[in-house]
Amino acid sequence: MHFSLILLHLAGATMLLLFAVHLVRTGMERACGETLRSMLGEARRGQTKAAAGGMAMAAMLQSSTAVAMLACGFAASGVLSLPTGLALLLGADLGSAVVVRILSFDLGWLVPVCLFAGGVMHLKLSGEKVRETGRMILGVGFVLLSLQLIGTATGPLRSGAMLPSLAAYLADDYVTAFLVGALFTWVVHSSVAAVLMTAAFAAQGLVPLEAGVPLVLGCNLGGGLIAFWLSRGMPAVAQRIPVGNLIFRATGAVFALAAIEMSGFSIALLGSGPGTALVNFHLLFNAGLVAVSLPFISAMAALTRHLLPDPLAEATGHPLSHRVSALDRSVIATPRLALASATRELLRMGELLETMVRPVMDLLRAGTRSEIARVRSLDEAVNQAHTDIKLYLAEVNRGQMTVEEARRSIELTDLAINLEHAGDVIAKNLLVLAEERADKNWRFSNEGWKELADLHERLIENMHLALNVLISQDQLSARQLVVEKQRMRDLHRHTHGQHLKRLQSGTPESIETSGMHLEIARGLKEINSLLVTVAYPILTASGDLLESRLAKAS
Repeated sequence: MHFSLILLHLAGATMLLLFAVHLVRTGMERACGETLRSMLGEARRGQTKAAAGGMAMAAMLQSSTAVAMLACGFAASGVLSLPTGLALLLGADLGSAVVVRILSFDLGWLVPVCLFAGGVMHLKLSGEKVRETGRMILGVGFVLLSLQLIGTATGPLRSGAMLPSLAAYLADDYVTAFLVGALFTWVVHSSVAAVLMTAAFAAQGLVPLEAGVPLVLGCNLGGGLIAFWLSRGMPAVAQRIPVGNLIFRATGAVFALAAIEMSGFSIALLGSGPGTALVNFHLLFNAGLVAVSLPFISAMAALTRHLLPDPLAEATGHPLSHRVSALDRSVIATPRLALASATRELLRMGELLETMVRPVMDLLRAGTRSEIARVRSLDEAVNQAHTDIKLYLAEVNRGQMTVEEARRSIELTDLAINLEHAGDVIAKNLLVLAEERADKNWRFSNEGWKELADLHERLIENMHLALNVLISQDQLSARQLVVEKQRMRDLHRHTHGQHLKRLQSGTPESIETSGMHLEIARGLKEINSLLVTVAYPILTASGDLLESRLAKAS
């Protein structure tokens, strides 16, 4: 086979592997999203539980990077502490190593089973959860198939001269091999795929163990680099978690590489073949990294706080609440520019509100008083933004404005009032209920919690749509937002009826949390209604929204 054709086959097999890993992760997130959030909530109860939860989540998602991004999001919202997040990622690294171990078994017989069963579930059956589970099973089948294709594609390379020479060079220069492994993993953005490919090359005899060991350790470093790179635009409180994990992985990999080179330990003893030995070494390295690193979690947390300080945040405040205002006083005399400035500040206010809304369900399930207080502190920033916007627009209104500009100024003021009220619903209603649940240690019924989670998920989606409408002023998006208000109302009506049925049947959890369940559902619906008001001026101006819903008297 011509060398260029071999590379083409290898590139195709590699892309299939990357796509398959993505397919499994997407299917798992969509089919078991609530389960993953529940696991993350349980993981916040201690570092050991966090490590175990991270391991389970990474095994389900087939990606420690996905767990890292979830952890960063919760840290930015103030509901995940730095030590717990570091422990979570250490466990996630081990979980991804377990996935590599499972996928490296001889599971060729599973390929047609997974492809057939997953295809039928995803394409022929109804129900979102069933379809997404089918997507996940299809992904597993594609992973196994891609590994077979990699083995087939690389077979002819063993008889060539270039690759054996390159492998021999890497075996002699373990530093270069280490860096190559890190770079390759970062490029493909998947440590699971990178280690599986390295093991497959070793099993084919293309990579000797002397080169395989630094390559695998480099893959571990590269896995840490991925999360570090993806989190670079996040607040410091979120970036500290992947930075700490990267330091742990880099230190562990360097020490392991030095120890193996100095001791002369033969990795071949860890498996029946080179590929198996490398996979087992990868698993043992990550297990050892968890065991060694957990006692130093607090020290790493202190180090990352020193490396990534947050000078704008007060000791008791939230870093997102101290962002610089977008209100530009130098353009007050130019209403068109001033209104644009107020719109940007409203967008910032909406983002603050989203940061309050997003962790609400986790706080209601297992939030501590300190976590609840940290999210509540954002309400002060929302209130301040509301006041600043009103006063800014009032000053703009004192100047010369067109009729259209005056109308827009009133719309922005009304929206600021509604966003401030939404923040109050969260701080003075939902978070108070979260404190009450924590004090009394109440639990929701599984059915009731699922209904509330569906309401919350729909609210988050509508919040994104509302902020897009604020910026784009798009008529079709505004119509969709009003349609979503009716769907939210239907969901609220459904959970209200189902809750009453559970009360009649005597479900203990429903009786215990009855008032709380109804209050939470009402609060989520009220926040959604306040957000939808951003669409009313657009639809009123276009004639798509009547000023009164009452029919004319006959």
